[in-house]
Amino acid sequence: MNKKLNSPTWQTEDVTSIVESMQDKPGALLPILHAVQNKLGYIPPESLPLLAEGLNISRAEVHGVVSFYHYFRSTPAGNHTIQICRAESCQAMGSRSLESHAKQVLNIDYQQTTAEGDITLEPVYCLGNCACSPAIRIGKEVHGHVDKDKFDQLVSRLRTQVVEVE
Repeated sequence: MNKKLNSPTWQTEDVTSIVESMQDKPGALLPILHAVQNKLGYIPPESLPLLAEGLNISRAEVHGVVSFYHYFRSTPAGNHTIQICRAESCQAMGSRSLESHAKQVLNIDYQQTTAEGDITLEPVYCLGNCACSPAIRIGKEVHGHVDKDKFDQLVSRLRTQVVEVE
């Protein structure tokens, strides 16, 4: 994990800087939230008052947007993110069974991170890989025709990788 993520001062400075640079744009909330998540890896709950104040809206409005969109997370993600496609083609080819297996193997549900902090599991609603259903994405790499065995192999590979810390 990035050591900077544990520093509230660093987070406050980055959030404030992002808000100040974008607050005058029309519809600034979503672009600001994307920028914060891109910078920090998540939207820290303690940043909501800063966002609300900077945009002159209520904390409830900011929280409503953050909690509505599945893309935004309020806790840091694991070292790796696995997304399982839930679109119709993937469901028709077994992604629901794969979902259950993944949750059992990782011992987590969607939007959660393993106890070791290595893997976060997320749903995604189309990876554009319908011909190779069911599909998953690990980081930026899409994998097709994923069954339980292939999933286990991919997870095993992830867990043996050394993750560099900044």
